This record gives sequence, C-alpha cells and structure tokens, in this order.
Amino acid sequence: MGDTQVELYLNHLVNSQNVAQGTQAQALNALSFLYKEIIKCPLSLSLNFVKSERPRKLPVVLTQTEVSMLFKYCMAKHYLACALLYGSGMRLMEVLRLRVQDIDFDYSCVRIWDGKGGKNRVVTLATELIPQIRTQIQLVESYLQLDLNNPLFCGVFMPHLLRKKYPNHDKQLGWQYLFPSYKLSIDPQSKQLRRHHIDEKQLQRAVKKAARDAQINKHVTPHTLRHSFATHLLQSGADIRTVQAQLGHSDVRTTQIYTHVLQQGANGVISPFSRL
Repeated sequence: MGDTQVELYLNHLVNSQNVAQGTQAQALNALSFLYKEIIKCPLSLSLNFVKSERPRKLPVVLTQTEVSMLFKYCMAKHYLACALLYGSGMRLMEVLRLRVQDIDFDYSCVRIWDGKGGKNRVVTLATELIPQIRTQIQLVESYLQLDLNNPLFCGVFMPHLLRKKYPNHDKQLGWQYLFPSYKLSIDPQSKQLRRHHIDEKQLQRAVKKAARDAQINKHVTPHTLRHSFATHLLQSGADIRTVQAQLGHSDVRTTQIYTHVLQQGANGVISPFSRL
C-alpha cells in the first residue's frame, strides 16, 4: 500500500465517518510517520484527498446591558481582572500573566508580551480602572515585602532569556505578577519557592457565577468578554484594522467575524415580515 490507499482512507474518514479536521490531521500525521520512519518509504508531499473543514463558529456576544449586569454580580476580588478582559479585550492568560510594569499609566495602555503566536502588542486601558490598578499594585507590593523576608523565597518566575539578562530583577516590584496567588508555591521546573499568578480556573468560575447570578441565559466564559469588547468597539465606530490590532489577530478575516453583530439580520437582509 502507498499514496493511493492513504488518500482513499483519508477520504473515507471525511465522507463516511464525518470526522473533525483535527482527527483527520492526526491520522495523516500518524501515517506519514509510519511510512517515513518505520516502512522507510515516505508518502508523497502532494497527496490528493478531501480535507475536513472545521465548521465556522459564531462567537457568543453580550449586550452592553448584560455586561453591566455581569459586573454588578462579579466578586470584588476578581472584578479588576474581569474588567481588563472586557475593557482591553485581552485573552484570559494574557490578563493573568500581566506584570506590574506592563501597565503604562502615562499613555493609558497595557503592554502584552509573548501573546498567542508569540506576538507582542499594546492595548487600550480604561482610565476608570487606573485607581483600582494602583490599589492592586499596592497589594502586590505588600506581598513582595512579606516574600523578601522569607529566606526561601527565590523571586518570581522569569522566562529563561530574561532570567539570564536580568539575574536580579526577579525580586523587583515591576516584574511581579499583577494578580498574584495568595500563597507561595514550589515551581515544578526549578523546585524553588515562588509566588505565581492566580489560577485561571478561579477567573473562569467567577465569570460563570456572575453570569448565572445576573440571569444571563448565554454560555458566558472569560473569552465571551473579549468577543464583546471587539463587537462593541465596532459598534462604536472603530475601524476593523484598529480592532484587529487590539485583539492581536494576524489576519483581518479573523476579526471580520465580529461584524455579524453590526449586520441587520443574516448578511444584512431585512425580513419581509418586518414590512407587513
């Protein structure tokens, strides 16, 4: 068996089994490895088979009224992190990995380093959140003072290259996480005592609870706030390139999915029922 049989099998997965894109890709990778490494007869790079296509999913978006209700029921200790999800359009882990020095008060912006795809970007910061962020930084500073009195404390985690470039910066305020865990823990890699950021599950549970308490009958997650940020920006008149830059999308077509909220009905079509 060779290229022809592999093509037939990959077609069978799509046409008869209706598998997802990832399942077909996994089968192709496994067969490619088998033929290259075990049989020593690599498959052709130009295989011709039907590719499974992932169905396009429309994002769940909250109205501005629903967002306001959500924040009314949001727990105080998670309010700021949730506000940054919506106010700056960041991803969940981008918020949790923020360092104190990533907040630029002078220009009302947030610098995100090594986001999805390894990209860096600058996003807007709602000036209304600045007093709360300053209060949060005071909390981080109080944690740091306690940690510095602990002889076992080895500083905050820093990426390897930065660790080598700035060997003494791991105990400076600017490098501490903006949302630190309430307790110290052992770094599983270095086996050293550090203070990590809060767990993402805390924020996920907090958002879901707030949505439930606010009686929002939609599937709401932290990423829903990012979707809402993008849609509401477009509604307010921001051009799509600006929204693309804020979200960190490589391709503007990814951002265009949010224009569905701005359309009137499906693809801008007005139902004839509305004219009765």
